[in-house]
Amino acid sequence: MKRQSGITLIGFVIVLILAAFFIYTGMKLVPAYMDFFNVSKALNTVATQSTSGNMSVEEVQRQLDTQQLSQYFADEDIQAKNISVVSTPNGGTSLKLAYDKKIPWIYNIDFLVHFQKSVPMKLQQAQE
Repeated sequence: MKRQSGITLIGFVIVLILAAFFIYTGMKLVPAYMDFFNVSKALNTVATQSTSGNMSVEEVQRQLDTQQLSQYFADEDIQAKNISVVSTPNGGTSLKLAYDKKIPWIYNIDFLVHFQKSVPMKLQQAQE
């Protein structure tokens, strides 16, 4: 008697359901992470281009708005209140970004993702 090997129809449907679950979840989460990586890149650019360590949050926000146009991130969750300029223990300053993003998933189930990034500001020496 010959035994067949392979996947049954029920097994195939289960594998298909699991694959669809992970693909759908990825489609919901990947854009939020891509926005965060673009914001991180813009934050690094602003911190590198800063000429003084005592920038106001408004100046940082203005520079990030400029970067937003060139980096193509469009996340309404990132606002001026999410950006702060903090002093570090070694006497320098850094830009800190922290925000939460609520991503609807299925019916009344949402993902709540917390993003946080801190970038030290590079001080340029004055040329004499």
